[in-house]
This record gives sequence, C-alpha cells and structure tokens, in this order.
Amino acid sequence: MQQTDVLEKAGSKPSFTIDKRTNLSRDEFIREYVDKSLPVVLTDAAKAWPAMGKHTPGFYKQNYGHITKTIDGVTYTMAEAIDRILVSTAENRAPYPFNFDIKKVFPELMPDFSPQLVYGKSDRVHSKLMPDKLLAGTTVHELFLGGNGSSFPYLHYDALFMHTQITQVYGSKVFFMYQPSQTPNMYPYPDNPKFSQINFLNPDYEKFPLFKEVEPIVLHLLEGETLFFPSGWWHTTKITEPSITYGRAQLNTYNWNNFINDRYVNWKKKISVLAAPVLVYGTIIGSIMNALEG
Repeated sequence: MQQTDVLEKAGSKPSFTIDKRTNLSRDEFIREYVDKSLPVVLTDAAKAWPAMGKHTPGFYKQNYGHITKTIDGVTYTMAEAIDRILVSTAENRAPYPFNFDIKKVFPELMPDFSPQLVYGKSDRVHSKLMPDKLLAGTTVHELFLGGNGSSFPYLHYDALFMHTQITQVYGSKVFFMYQPSQTPNMYPYPDNPKFSQINFLNPDYEKFPLFKEVEPIVLHLLEGETLFFPSGWWHTTKITEPSITYGRAQLNTYNWNNFINDRYVNWKKKISVLAAPVLVYGTIIGSIMNALEG
C-alpha cells in the first residue's frame, strides 16, 4: 500500500471526528475533553504568540543556518535542510524528523511560544516540586521542521504517558490518530509497548490482520491551530507542504499516576535501587499538587 492509498483509506467515512473549538475556557476544556480523554483542536489558543508569522523557514535559515542534525547517518545544516524542505516531494523527501529541543538549542526563542497553554489546574511539568530527572526521556518543548512527502516513521503514543500539545506554527500537517481502546489492534512491541510493529505506510495485513479493521481519525491541522490529545492516543503524521510545528508535553492530575508508574517500571529495569523511591516520591508530590490545585 502506497502513501496515497493510506490517505484514501483513512479518509473514508470517519465514525469519530475531533472537535474544533474557539474561545474555549480552561474549565470547559477540562470538563469536555481532559476528563473524557478526548482530543480537541483549539483554533485561537496561539493567536497571540510572537512565533506566529515570524517563525518561517527563512527565519530559521537566516538565524540558525549553521545548526546541524544527523538523520539516518547523514548530517545536515539547518540551511541545507530548509533548502530541501522548500522543494521536498514524495519522491525526493526532505530529511525527517528534523526536530530540536527548543530549550537546549534555541532557548532565546521560548518567549515566542507564549503565553504557554496549560491544560490542567497547574503546569506540573514546570512545578518546583518536579525533579528534572523524572522528565528524562522526553522533550518538553520541541520543534519539528518538515517538507512535502515526509512522515513520522512510527505509529506510537508519546513517552511517559504525557499529554501532547501540537501547535502548527507554519504550514499544515496531517495527523492519523487511533483511540487508546484500539491498542490491541496496534500490535505494540512486547518490549516497547508505546510503539507499533506496523509499517503505517505499507501495512502487512497478513502479519497484522486486526489493523485492517481499525479506522483512523484523520485530522488536517492548519497553521495557527493547536491540537491537544491525551496520553495513550496512538498517532503518526504526514506532511503535505513546508511545515514548522511546536510540540509540548503536558502533565496534570489526569495522567500523573500513569506517568509515575511508567517512571517506576523503567527505573526498575535500569536502576532498580531507585525505582521504589521514585514511586514513593511521585505518590507524595502528586498528593501535594492535588491539594495545591484544590
């Protein structure tokens, strides 16, 4: 199955659609989406960000053209990657994922992605009670640049059971999403259950027959829009034009227990002596945060 076939199949008669909302209050967001573990697109959440209209391919080429990233064994400068992104096609794709940790690589740009959107009663990722070591293994503020024909290489759900915020700063991107209830049909790796064994662009239905019965939710995220999806939602992406995307990991009371349990399981495998203290500390500070949030 080719990429176009996937798009055609995925676009047929969806039984579930994702709401697009404007002027959604924090209380409405929590009650209607977070509490129900449902994704939503906010059309105006980032309208005041300085990044909008400023962060273009030309902006990154001019100001950060010297920065490098290695993809599949090939090292590209930002300038080289931008040149390829602007002329990328399905037959001659730009390197992807061309992504960066914003706070490490462009910390001076963080004010451009503000005011920060907080999808809970508090921003637990940036809480003074949150040790940096508990966040090891995820990037809280991430920038993705890509071109037509590129796609994220894995069908997955995000690390550490984080909620995910995606804001399309430039261009657009197509998301393919599957509800957590479809996990058995995703054929997750036994030793890495957040990643599917399926090649999304060319699925082997003989090897993975249940995937043929799964209907993806297809969302075209437009420039200026913000997608929020709760932890556990399977997803991947396809790009149809030059694209710049801001990704943000979100953590609140609704995914806290899964986050701490995931930390415990992973630390038990690697540093077993620290696993139990992590679980105890996470449980204690989770209770404190709950009390502070009222």
